[in-house]
Parts: sequence; C-alpha cells; structure tokens
Amino acid sequence: MITVAHQPTAEDEVVGLCQELIRIDTSNPGDHSGPGERVAAEYVAERLAEVGLEATILESHPGRASVVARIEGEDPGRDALLLHGHLDVVPARREDWTRDPFGGEIADGCVWGRGAVDMKDMDAMILAVVRQRLREGRRPPRDVVLAFLADEEAGGKWGAQWLVEEHPGLFEGCTEAVGEVGGFSLTVPGDKRMYLIETAEKGIAWMNLTARGTAGHGSMVHPDNAVTALAAAVARLGAHEFPVRMTKTVRAFLERACLAYGVEFDPEHPEACLEEIGPLARMIGATLRHTLNPTRLDAGYKTNVIPQSATAQVDGRFVPGYEDDFFATVDELLGPDVQRDFVHHDHALETEYEGALVAAMEAALTSEDPGALPVPYCLSGGTDAKSFARLGMRCFGFAPLKLPPELDFSGMFHGIDERVPVDGLRFGVRVLDQFLDRS
Repeated sequence: MITVAHQPTAEDEVVGLCQELIRIDTSNPGDHSGPGERVAAEYVAERLAEVGLEATILESHPGRASVVARIEGEDPGRDALLLHGHLDVVPARREDWTRDPFGGEIADGCVWGRGAVDMKDMDAMILAVVRQRLREGRRPPRDVVLAFLADEEAGGKWGAQWLVEEHPGLFEGCTEAVGEVGGFSLTVPGDKRMYLIETAEKGIAWMNLTARGTAGHGSMVHPDNAVTALAAAVARLGAHEFPVRMTKTVRAFLERACLAYGVEFDPEHPEACLEEIGPLARMIGATLRHTLNPTRLDAGYKTNVIPQSATAQVDGRFVPGYEDDFFATVDELLGPDVQRDFVHHDHALETEYEGALVAAMEAALTSEDPGALPVPYCLSGGTDAKSFARLGMRCFGFAPLKLPPELDFSGMFHGIDERVPVDGLRFGVRVLDQFLDRS
C-alpha cells in the first residue's frame, strides 16, 4: 500500500510561521542600533525557496534587509498586485510583559509576542497562503509581487522608501497594493462584524522644535530664556484642538457604523457616534481632525545654568487633503521664537472605496463570515503604503482577522502583551486565499 504524505495547508502552517517570525528579534529603535531584519529576511526567503519561489534579499544598510519575489499569474498581461508586510517591530521590554515578547508562546487561544499584530501575523498569512498555492500549482489570476520590508516602524527610509527610490523596477506593473492595518473585525449588534478596510492614511509630520536665547547664570533676569519660549510653544501645540475635517472615507465609515449600531449619524457632530464603538474610537476619532502630540523635551545641563537653546519633538498627523491647513496652524502656534524642522515628513493618502479589488476583498470576507459588513476607514497612523503610492499604486490595508468582541485590537499595536488569536490567523489565510483567486 502506498501512502501519500500529507501536504500541509496554510491553516496548518500559519500559526507556526507567526511564532517563528516573532522569535526573530527585529526590534527597530530607529537609529540602526537594533539587530536589523536580516535574519528574518533570510527566514522568509528560505520558506519561499522551499516551495520553488526565488526571492531577492536587498540590504539598504548593514543588517537592514528586505525581501522581494514575484509570482507569475495566469494572465501576465494584466496589471500586477503588490502584497507587502514589514519585518521590523517596535522594541519591547521583557519586564513589562506577562509573557516573553519574543517567545511566540500560545496561551489563552492567542499567539503572544511583539509583532503579533504589527505585523508578523500578516507576514505569516502571506507566507502560508503562498506556500500552499505554490505546492498545489495554483497561480493567481495576475502577477503578484511579494515584499517583506525593513524599517517601517521608523518611517520606511531603509525599507520601502529605499526600494522605491533605488529599485523601482521590482514593482513594474503594480497598480494596486495591499498591506497592513485593515480587514480586521469589529463586532456590532445582531451578531455581525464590520471589517475595516483601509483606504486612507493621515500624513506624518514628526518635527524638531528649537528655541534659542542667551546663556547665563540662573540667578539673573533673562527675558530671552530659550526654555521658557519652547515650553510655552509646546504647551500651545499640545492644548490646541483642531476643527473637524471630515474626508469622504471617514464620512463613509461613520455613516455605515451608525447604521450598524442603529444610531443617527449627525454630520454636524460626527464624534457623537464614536461612543458606540468602544476602544476603536481612539483610532477612528483621531481621523476626524489633525493631531499634535509633544513627545520629547531636552534643554540644559545644570540647574543654575540657563542654556542657549532648548529642543522638543512633536508627533503631528494631518488629514488627507488638508496639509497646508495643518502647517499654517502649526506655524501660528509656534510663533516667531521657535523654529521647526522635520524628523520625518510623509504625505497623506486616500483612494476610492470602489473597483474590482474592493469587490474581491468584500466577497472573500463574506464567503467566510456571512455576517461580515465591510467598510472603508482612514488610518490615524502611517504604513509603507505611503512609499508605494509614489509609484502610482492604489493602496489598501487588508490583513483579514476575525476577532473576539472583547479583544482591544487597536490597543495591541505597540502595546504591552501584544497578541493575535489563533482562530483569527486561520480565518485570515482562508480569506486571503480567496481574495487572491478573485483579485
């Protein structure tokens, strides 16, 4: 009797792949002092090579490695699709966590660890689905480019941005891109779930602020004290509340959310309905207006010495379509005594929630969850989509996860005890596989 070896499926593999990726420390402090992504890049390339797909590893800086591969589709004449995920994670301290942040442990039905939702879960889902499809000889309808990227957590300078600037040919023919922070569920009344598909991102303005004055003795009168000038400006920025700037994407989300919760949508007071959607309100509420959050202060070296300069850093995020409005207000709040320059500056994005790719996402979700209510939304943060949009791609966030209603999913991003449900990962690969068939 001949026995045929069982070929593992994406559902069989995705949890283990996610665990193994988490166990590779790719912490990115933003200054090249971390371990880098090279080991993770080699791991990904090896997993792809096992199923016959040749991948290219590219290093922008020692240790800062990304992986790119192309799967030939049934119709190479069609425009290509990019699937991208980042391999780096924000740092984590073991003493803050219930479990080892780089242990990849399974507990309480979840995979725990730094990157579990941001975004080694999606990296694992892409790998698992691609491996199954290649083993089975199932080609996608069109070319699919895979990119596993370095440095997203520090703005993508040494990852997506570098690849777009130095190796744009790798993405030849790609007109649409799918990445992180979308496709996850939010439970609503009636045992249904809204699945948030990202179609927009706020712009980024991480700024250095500098005030200068006259150095001197702390016991004397100093009307041009740099610390005083900076502190006053930072206080103005931190206390300022911008007016609502409701984009098409945000309005569409709020209208559909209100319908799902059975509450009235009031365009004059759009924040009123946010109380209904729980912890996710922090993320959605931040997309209604620009935000400015002071994050760092630095001045002086001795208590009785007035320094000649003082510096601060501010995390600014602006609504798509309103960048000029944002910076005009920032400069007015800073006043003439404080100068600004950029730590990192990147544009906002917004694309229409329509077309064949959106229909493919919706159909894949509803096929696995009949209670699915797909909706567009705007991300308050930023992703590598900002770089790929510069090549003319329409960019979406779609990393599908069916989540338990009690999980504070938005709190998992960069949070302590980050974790992703095992069942959510298995749901995700089923949806992603169907999405590729329809794309």
